[in-house]
This record gives sequence, structure tokens and C-alpha cells, in this order.
Amino acid sequence: MYLSSQSIWADITRIRDQAPLVHSITNFVVMNNTANALLALGASPAMVHAPEEVDDFVAIASALVVNIGTLDATFVAGMKLAMRRAKELGKPIIFDPVGVGATTYRNTVSAELLALAAPDIIRGNASEIMALAGLNAQTKGVDSLYGSDAAVDAGRRLSSVWGSVVVISGETDYIIHGEQTATIDNGHPLMTKVTGMGCTATALAGAFAAVDTDYFQAATQAMAVMGIAGELAALKNLAPGSLQLNFLDALYGLTESDIVERLKLTIL
Repeated sequence: MYLSSQSIWADITRIRDQAPLVHSITNFVVMNNTANALLALGASPAMVHAPEEVDDFVAIASALVVNIGTLDATFVAGMKLAMRRAKELGKPIIFDPVGVGATTYRNTVSAELLALAAPDIIRGNASEIMALAGLNAQTKGVDSLYGSDAAVDAGRRLSSVWGSVVVISGETDYIIHGEQTATIDNGHPLMTKVTGMGCTATALAGAFAAVDTDYFQAATQAMAVMGIAGELAALKNLAPGSLQLNFLDALYGLTESDIVERLKLTIL
């Protein structure tokens, strides 16, 4: 069943049964967070960025996640090799343009990566999506200065140019692919007080794309699960430190009834 609580649960079951290997070239700030989130969901993380071995890991992985949060020359070289190999092998590529628009270097690297291998899914906040689409969006480091609704037109432009599913994270998450648009209104404000939650959403999109070749569906379902787990975590204790632990527990213990009762999905 297309984009419903039943389809989300079906893909969670596939992830838990298959434990797909998600190759993540991500930033130093979130490596532990995203690896643990993938494990809690049921996937298997590989946090590998060395140019000497990314080809081998892409070959055995079910999805590739590329996150530009902490860039250096070695990371960039590994990203380019991995994305090229993933495209050759038809493996899904999920791209997180962290902080794009903040510096010329980030802008240049992002443009080079997109031109090298168009991602299947791009996830970012409003400022990042607008900057990636070529708009003169202001950023505050890696934080957005805009609500997600401000970036919808930019998301449509990105999707049109690169053929990618574009996810705009915010109070409302927008998922865009061509003429398709979905929104997810799950989540909790406390999630913004924990570093790496956006990066975690990108990693979860990799897990769903590893088991579902409809990448619009995969991305939408990942954002729903992210938001629902955040809501469940916030029920335990309203403080950032405990939220991190409770979030992992919520992912691990997520049930079909949690999704049925909490899903806030709209198809536009």
C-alpha cells in the first residue's frame, strides 16, 4: 500500500529482517549518533571515508550516504570515488549538503558532487536547499534561517534539475519529487536542541532506500519514522541529553501501532 502506516511498517520490517549495509561518509560530529540510529532501526552502518577502500565498501553496501559536515581533502576524495562507484553500480545515493551556502568551499564541493553523480535523495534544511538550488540564501553555520515552507520552490527546482527526491526538514518536512509532494508533521521542538538530528534523518533515508527502490516513498517514510521516534522520546523526559538516549530506544522499540496512532502524513 502506497505511503501509509502499513507501507512504513512493511519497510521497517524489511530493514530489521535484512539489516542492509548503509555506507556512510559523514562528519565527525555525528558519526556515533548516526551509526547508533542505523543500528537501532535495524540497519548495519559502515562509517568509511578513506579513498583507498570506499570502492570496496560501496560494492557490498545497499546504499551510500554522503554528508559534507566536516570537509577536508581526504573526505572529498573519498566522497567523489564512492559516489562515482555507487552510480556505476546503481546503488542509491543520499546526499546531505550540511552548511552549503556558508562558504565558497562547501558550495564548490557540493556542485562538483552533484555534477559527478546526481543523488537519488537530497536532504537538507531550508537554507541548505535554497543555497543548493542557487538562491542567495543566508545561513547561520549549519542552521537554517528559514522555515521549511520557504524552500519548497527551491526544492522543486532542485528535483527538476537533478531528478532527485528533495527533502526539506523543518517543523513540517516537505518531500518533493517532480509533481509529487508529501508533508510530514511529526516531531518535537526539543529535537532542535540535539546536534545531528538532521544528519540522522539522512542516514535513516539511506536505510529505507536500501530496501525500497521508490525513493520518494523511502524518503517520506524515513522522515515519518524520524519524527515519530522524536515524539516518543520527548514523552520520557524533556531535556536534550536524555532525548538522545530515548530517541535510540524509541527507534529500536518502534511498533506498528506507534506509527498508526501518530503518523501525520499529507499528500499534496
